[in-house]
Amino acid sequence: MLLLNFTHPLAPEQIARVEQLTGQRIARVIEVKTQIDPQADLVPQIGALVDQCALSSQEWQTASLLIVPPALNFVAVVLLAELHGRCGYFPAHVRTRPIAGALPPRYEIAEVLNVQAVRDAARMKR
Repeated sequence: MLLLNFTHPLAPEQIARVEQLTGQRIARVIEVKTQIDPQADLVPQIGALVDQCALSSQEWQTASLLIVPPALNFVAVVLLAELHGRCGYFPAHVRTRPIAGALPPRYEIAEVLNVQAVRDAARMKR
């Protein structure tokens, strides 16, 4: 599985937790520095971020992908649309959460979200 990380770098124990939750080995982590210029148009910036993953068209459509989205909501929304366009489906996403009382602040892996399953279930409510 390829883990595309659009947020802070992940610690080894966080990667191990993702492997535990998914039952799959992470073959490679692709770290994407997600800095945007709030004064510039967002869509081209997100396209450029996704291009940093350096995956081929075939890899986008066939590789087992897992996404750690950025914290900024408007960046995450456009990223999700960009990824769907490249993959043809919504890849699963990792949700992190702050560890209560941790100093300095730390985050743990909360769950892996099957976003495509959420979409498919929602279609049944139309």
